[in-house]
Amino acid sequence: MTTGQKAVVRDEALRDDDRRMPRHVAIIMDGNGRWAAARGLDRTFGHKKGVEALRTTVSHADKLGIEFLTLFSFSSENWSRPQTEVRQLMGLLRLFIRRDLADLHKANVRVRIIGARDDLAGDIRSLLDEAEELTRGNTGLNLVVAFNYGARNEIERAVRRLAEDVEAGRLKAADIDSAAIGSRLDTADIPDPELIIRTSGEQRLSNFLLWQAAYSEFVFLPVLWPDFSPEDLERAIDDYLGRDRRFGGLTTKGRAVP
Repeated sequence: MTTGQKAVVRDEALRDDDRRMPRHVAIIMDGNGRWAAARGLDRTFGHKKGVEALRTTVSHADKLGIEFLTLFSFSSENWSRPQTEVRQLMGLLRLFIRRDLADLHKANVRVRIIGARDDLAGDIRSLLDEAEELTRGNTGLNLVVAFNYGARNEIERAVRRLAEDVEAGRLKAADIDSAAIGSRLDTADIPDPELIIRTSGEQRLSNFLLWQAAYSEFVFLPVLWPDFSPEDLERAIDDYLGRDRRFGGLTTKGRAVP
């Protein structure tokens, strides 16, 4: 399926809702280190090549008409990696924002960050705030960057907010439901991903969007992230479009029913 055909599919009113182009695609970008190791290179080269794949993927997702693209860029567990690698990753983040933010803004991309920020270094937090503030009014692709993110931590923070609201009398315990929890997550105003892609052949979520992935479709690709191409993104979407999404119910002529 070509890019133009995919755009038509997304806007085709007669197509079943569960067969349309996904509004929200999330990607676990995995395999930078293995890509570098296979070439006898330092892991840094894999991360740099991974940034190139990130740029290409964001651009192509925008062309396809995807509304939300969430990228798992740095997990809360990644701080346990060797400090030299962590410093290199932070350097790449700084470089990406300084080099690419203007281009993203010009392309009408809105950058949004999910993840804990209170314990981040001041300069990193300022860069993230700058990216969000500059692009806040943009109406194109929503690029959601999961940075210092862990799904369990996100849920813990949401539960803590709920407890604080109950303690302060702003909320009754009996009124806590899935909507109340969802409204306190980092993704409160972001739709759940219909499709989650993971590269490198690994088949696990690794503490990524645990709440939001309840009914997501998963595509696990053997390609390492630095080699991820627009064609790989399209193949994953083709796979998604061919699936029968039932949401726990049955189906009648391809449409989910309770």
